[in-house]
Amino acid sequence: MTLPPSDPSRSRRERRWRGAVAGIVAAGAALAAGQLPSAIAGEAEGPVTAVGNVFVDRFAASLKDIAIQLFGQNDKVALVVGIVVISLLLGAALGVLALRSFALAAVGLGAFAVVGLIAVVTDSSAGGGVAVASALTGGVAGIGVLGLLMHQIGRGPDLATTLHRAGDVEDPRVRTPDRRTFLGVSAAAGAAAALTAVGARSLRGRSIVDAQRDALVLPQPVRSTPLQAEVLEIPGVSPYVTPTEDFYRIDTALVTPRVDAESWRLRVGGLVEEPFELTFDELLEMDVVEEPVTIACVSNEVGGGLVGNAVWLGVPLADLLDRAGVRAEGTQVVGRSTDGFTVGFPTDVATDGRVAMVAVGMNGEPLPADHGYPARLIVAGLYGYVSATKWLTEIELTRFEDFDAYWIPRGWSKLGPVKTQSRIDVPRRTVDAGVVPVAGVAWAPHIGIAAVEVSIDDGPWQPAELRGTANDSTWAQWVHQWDATPGAHTIRCRATDATGSTQTAERSDPAPDGATGLHTVQVTVRG
Repeated sequence: MTLPPSDPSRSRRERRWRGAVAGIVAAGAALAAGQLPSAIAGEAEGPVTAVGNVFVDRFAASLKDIAIQLFGQNDKVALVVGIVVISLLLGAALGVLALRSFALAAVGLGAFAVVGLIAVVTDSSAGGGVAVASALTGGVAGIGVLGLLMHQIGRGPDLATTLHRAGDVEDPRVRTPDRRTFLGVSAAAGAAAALTAVGARSLRGRSIVDAQRDALVLPQPVRSTPLQAEVLEIPGVSPYVTPTEDFYRIDTALVTPRVDAESWRLRVGGLVEEPFELTFDELLEMDVVEEPVTIACVSNEVGGGLVGNAVWLGVPLADLLDRAGVRAEGTQVVGRSTDGFTVGFPTDVATDGRVAMVAVGMNGEPLPADHGYPARLIVAGLYGYVSATKWLTEIELTRFEDFDAYWIPRGWSKLGPVKTQSRIDVPRRTVDAGVVPVAGVAWAPHIGIAAVEVSIDDGPWQPAELRGTANDSTWAQWVHQWDATPGAHTIRCRATDATGSTQTAERSDPAPDGATGLHTVQVTVRG
């Protein structure tokens, strides 16, 4: 009998794409299985997140603004997706390698596990107790799935007995599973990996934190600043109080820490006379105040949305420092988070009369997990990178020159006062001719806004009408009635704070201490 001729080139291509598919599925299985131990143990971090956290710590300084510009508040999702995609691509390469040497490919998958193990062990926000289990589970799953699919291709660990090779061409007398069978087994393995990933995610879904927040009754404040703001209700203009669900979130945590309030402790120490520790219940038993405060991210571009105004409930930071008895040399307040993040600001900021608190509530409800439950720092007038520690666990007093917080060695300014800024919310793009409201918000937290002006087509500055505010720590809404004529127009705005200082027109990037410049929009008016 004469065997039909085979096409060596086509045969090689067929095997390679099958090998790539096998590697992708195996890498996916390794990633999914590696998440299970940490999810079962109730820990928020798994190997993928730990690798992402190590990446953030290593490259945060150079990529922070780029990531926010490209992905906004989805920068963390983009990083995790990127890690997964790169892992799958590497898996494809290992699958092709396995066609020649299964042992080398298995070593490659083992290296995946080792990288995850090292990341979990070195990541301060990850639980080390399940690191080995996560690495072993992921590695075993990946190698097992790769072996299964290589067997379907006819190139498993027992190469010598499954195939007789002539160069790089299969012997056509050896029967190997057809394409449909291979794809079916691959699809089944991929579905199992996907279900494992979904299962791990569901285990991390609704946690004890959600139940605690639902049951928590916030204490009544001993002092509350009533809003009583003259709210501007124009479609598209930012509300005076930002809804919690719309409030921006920028931090270094890839996965929101889930902190059990029952085991949580707040330590106050360092250069103090009487260090102490509080449980969450003990913190809630202290006198709390309620104040609206606008906070902003230093990465906010001129006219950007990384700023918001909320009503915060918490214990005045000055009360905690008074109880501890700050020594004269304790010139810096350092806030430490459960995920290892730190901030630092001058001690006198906490005692100069501005709103500075350990917050436990936001807009009338317990802090959401995304915004720092069970407690966080809020300091009016300072960018979040030097003040707004979420998931707060420790307040330490140090000398200002003795400690640099997280972002300072990464090139950001050690002092981070919020720049006076204004933003045009409406109009945008196209409007009809006639009287059109030009409106938005302006902020100079702790100082207050005295005036906002608008310029049309580089014309003279015209005053806008300011709406009232609850205090100097919040942003102010403003509006200017513009008699819009047909054509293309350029609109600018600028704010003057309560000290008489007008925001500069000079443009600067957010790094190292906040963006400057005037917000400008282009509008087309229809005739």
